[in-house]
Amino acid sequence: MIKLIQIIGARPQIIKAAAISRVIQEKYQSNIQDIIIHTGQHYDENMSQVFMRELGIPKETYNLHIGSGSHGQQTALMIQKIEEILLHENPDAVLVYGDTNSTLAAAIAAVKIHIPVIHIEAGLRSFNKSMPEEINRIMCDHASTILFSPTKTGINNLINEGFSLHQTPPFTIDNPGVFHCGDIMYDNSLYFSEIASEKNDFYKEFGIQENSFILTTIHRPSNTDSQENLTKICNALIEISKVTNKKIVIPIHPRTKKYLESYDLYQLLDNNKDIVILPPASFLQMILLEKNCSCVITDSGGVQKEAFYFKKPSIIVRDQTEWVEIVECGCAVLAKSNEIVEKTIKILDNPPSNYPAFFGDGNAAEFICNVILKNNKNII
Repeated sequence: MIKLIQIIGARPQIIKAAAISRVIQEKYQSNIQDIIIHTGQHYDENMSQVFMRELGIPKETYNLHIGSGSHGQQTALMIQKIEEILLHENPDAVLVYGDTNSTLAAAIAAVKIHIPVIHIEAGLRSFNKSMPEEINRIMCDHASTILFSPTKTGINNLINEGFSLHQTPPFTIDNPGVFHCGDIMYDNSLYFSEIASEKNDFYKEFGIQENSFILTTIHRPSNTDSQENLTKICNALIEISKVTNKKIVIPIHPRTKKYLESYDLYQLLDNNKDIVILPPASFLQMILLEKNCSCVITDSGGVQKEAFYFKKPSIIVRDQTEWVEIVECGCAVLAKSNEIVEKTIKILDNPPSNYPAFFGDGNAAEFICNVILKNNKNII
């Protein structure tokens, strides 16, 4: 049996882990021992434990309760605590997701004591190294023994950085295996879409009508930590609600709420009848919002992609995106904080009609588990 440790810490990783854990429970319980370490990077109840219960992820074996802090403080403490557990558990491999500090810390902790790292969402690049996420994903890729990329673009990025698709087992950090797997978030969106449809009462509580609102999520430091940027975003949302006659629905991230309050912007939004501020949404609630909105304004990598799954255009409040495919095909646009109004109106007036199948067939998690099992004795 393979002893596999999954590292989770932020909301997107919890959701991604649901796909892997579900496949293990359904098909590979006798082949894979699923151990989960929760770093506690997201420590709000609605941002973490609610997701795990709702998505059916087994309760974590370890919770490090790291919480917030500077990048250095948070990452260093994670490395220390993860290393202690890895030395105790001695797993066959450590599986990490995406590009957070939890991802980087786990990869460093594992590779330093010669435990193979498996990276899901390898090869994604925004080509902006001022973003901490870009540094995390690059460093994690180059510390990994097996890399699973969700898209052909990701595969090409890895090739351009010196990785090869033609390596043969045994796989090592110096001879890594690279696989195009599709996107496990697409797996989850398909799987949970039917379940989410049973929760339509969620709308009634807040007076939200289908296709009459614009879903908005903002949480990245480049937007929240700058009073100038966050003020421009708030003013843009108010202007958009006036011009489009649509409500702006904001499932608020704890980080965003903290900065809105510190800049005296929270009441500006909360007192506006066309702005609906919700508590942090569960994954099923987010699926409902994404399926039934007119469009999405977001700086989240996960939300822009989920919007694409449900054929909703998105305005990405960033200078770059790692999901370049959805911008290149016209299903999303990048927007600076002073461009949000113009680009939102434009995409609503001329919505895209073609959403190509960039993200696989919805069976990425099973593919990943099969590759891990097939190469169990070839991962060193």
